[in-house]
Amino acid sequence: MLRLTWLQPEDLLTHELRQAREDGRDPTPIATRWHRAGGRTAPTRQGASPEPPPPHLRPLALTLLGELNELALRPSELSAAEPTDWPTIRSTLPTPTRPTPTPPPTPRAFESAWLGRAVGCLLGKPVEKLPLHAIRALAKSTGNWPLNAYFTAKGVPDSLLEQHPWNRRSAPTSLAENIDGMPEDDDLNYPLLNLLLLRRHGRNFTTEDVARLWLDELPAGRTFTAERIAYRNLLAGIEPPETAYHHNPFREWIGALIRADVHGWTNPGNPLAAAEQAYRDATLTHTANGVYAAMFIAATIATATAAAAAGTGAQNIHTCLSTGLTVIPPASRLHKAVTDAIQLARTERDFDKVVDELHATHGHYHWVHAIPNTALIAAALTHADGDFTASVCRTVSGGWDTDSNGATAGGIAALLTGPPPPHWTAPLKNRLATSITGFDGTGFDTLAHLTHREATRP
Repeated sequence: MLRLTWLQPEDLLTHELRQAREDGRDPTPIATRWHRAGGRTAPTRQGASPEPPPPHLRPLALTLLGELNELALRPSELSAAEPTDWPTIRSTLPTPTRPTPTPPPTPRAFESAWLGRAVGCLLGKPVEKLPLHAIRALAKSTGNWPLNAYFTAKGVPDSLLEQHPWNRRSAPTSLAENIDGMPEDDDLNYPLLNLLLLRRHGRNFTTEDVARLWLDELPAGRTFTAERIAYRNLLAGIEPPETAYHHNPFREWIGALIRADVHGWTNPGNPLAAAEQAYRDATLTHTANGVYAAMFIAATIATATAAAAAGTGAQNIHTCLSTGLTVIPPASRLHKAVTDAIQLARTERDFDKVVDELHATHGHYHWVHAIPNTALIAAALTHADGDFTASVCRTVSGGWDTDSNGATAGGIAALLTGPPPPHWTAPLKNRLATSITGFDGTGFDTLAHLTHREATRP
């Protein structure tokens, strides 16, 4: 049996059972039928269950997925607090202050942001999918704790690596001794795609424009979780916004968040416009909190971009985060999680304790879910108080989706502080690898000028 990660019906079903409960719906009768037939629970870390399921379970999984899809379309106890349609989202928000037209910063600021995004992503790549205790043990074994440099395998005991091996795909290109330019990663691919999106369609792009661009320029094998499901749905003739929820149990995960940077960069000083732009992108693949995470990050970055243009310093990180909260529904789980995380980071000096409390509070979510990861990003940026190295290292040391979180935190921090220190950027060699046509081998200085061009376009 061919086994494809993030696509097998028997795995999608088990994730959808979990998502249904998080949506405030009761899937117990469907879960009972699945488990009585011998179905397993969702894989905890990987995109496919460890062993192929019995062939007879696939038809049952498809049937039950259809029933869960119908369940997902019904109102739940969370529906009013967590809408996905724009008019209702907008009605939950406070009246925004009139945005002050802000010219974008120089290309140099955008270069810093691109570099920060790459550094944070690269730092997190070797330990992606590892549990928190494994990340701490690997770093401590080489004296790199508190985390302050790229991970290395030099000095790590063999017994520890046997117990907690590095991410198989990432270690050959992301450990300190192996870095030779920025390797390909979806956390960089999506910002590249969004540059193309704005170049081709301008700020008034539609969700359908995003879909067409993906089909034209994004290899299917470079998609994961919600993006892979949405891509498959497009090929099956399903159109947005149904692509975001049809058999898509990953609709509240982190994928839309990692696509938000360009929307913030190109709307300096206009957080609501940045959020609305991110919304049109996100609803191809996500709903509710998955969409809000992208909106929050886009608005935070729009505020940071204006601060970078004004030269007002890294301390603006706190204003940027608080502004980001104003564009997401105040009764949503994401709003509460981020608000609480920021408050925790302000009052607890030991960041390891901050992380432990976040994991205790949000550990019931999948490690790629938007709620815990967004909360961690906000906590790390708050605790770092504007310092670049502290921002990326605290974020990655917090676990969960380490490379995506590191990328987002690094991009925001560097936008405010300026170019990351050379020991972080020198190994990148001003070179980015990607499968997005026309960008492979591009330098971060070139990306900065392309971003500046889109930021200045009406």
